[in-house]
Amino acid sequence: MIAAVIDLGTNTSNLVVALMKNPGPEIIFQGKEYVRLGDERISEHMISDPAIGRALDALERQVETARRCKADKIRIIATSAVRHAVNRNSLLQSAKSRTGIDIEVIDGNREATLIYYGVKLALKTVQKPSAILDIGGGSNEIIIFENGTVNWQGSFAAGMSRIINSFPISNPITPEEEERLSEHFSQIHGTALEHCRKFGVRTLIGCSGAFNTLADIIDGSEPEQYFRQKKEISLNEFEQVYRQLLPTTTLERQQIKGMDPVRTELIVPALILSKTFIDHTPVSGIIQTSYALREGVLYEMLNVSKDLPPPKGSS
Repeated sequence: MIAAVIDLGTNTSNLVVALMKNPGPEIIFQGKEYVRLGDERISEHMISDPAIGRALDALERQVETARRCKADKIRIIATSAVRHAVNRNSLLQSAKSRTGIDIEVIDGNREATLIYYGVKLALKTVQKPSAILDIGGGSNEIIIFENGTVNWQGSFAAGMSRIINSFPISNPITPEEEERLSEHFSQIHGTALEHCRKFGVRTLIGCSGAFNTLADIIDGSEPEQYFRQKKEISLNEFEQVYRQLLPTTTLERQQIKGMDPVRTELIVPALILSKTFIDHTPVSGIIQTSYALREGVLYEMLNVSKDLPPPKGSS
């Protein structure tokens, strides 16, 4: 069977098409479209009319791509921006009319579980106590696990689109704004940071956009040129990129090799969140993977996930 999964996120709509076979899916196609559901109205828990239009156009194109790839099954998963929007039915009904597919709106705990499955598909087994950090536009998911057992997971409605719409950030960011944002992140994610210390987390596993861009900048590759299953990043490499990017303006960041144009604004708060995470936990290294929610859905569809015990704790 060929399956397609569309992850309708707050910033981008991400498509993966794969041949479903054991021990894992074989990726046939992957791509993304910039939909920016999290525009200036996200702070009102609304999806603007232009954002709905962008999303519908993108979904229609991506579903057509999946059908050209001979997909037998197409699923559309919507996350933070849609689940928190008071007017989400307008998008859901129009999407069903345009594509013939019902959008599955998932909660934060389910999102965290699927992200974990995606990372498990990529990395198999990680021996050290580890924490997955998925930095999104609408929410951030953190999953703490060791040797295939999830010890805690949580979802926080503090994604980067929400941040830039609620925190005035200068261009470039000032040291005072950097400190204030770090303090905000440490408070919002305090429970997760506490659990990371409790479980002795040593490895930070970063997935999705911000970490993909981090890897592209370190490698000097074109944005999204590589779909990486696993890349190890030292804390020194992270610190170098952090110090390189934070003093820059949006225009200057656009000129940096590896910078995804979609992330020129969002990358600064994302790096501050990552550094806050590193500074408040015993993390000693980073693993970047391009596998996340989409691949987690594929993993679950293969029924491989049935051998996993349910998470011990969640938030």
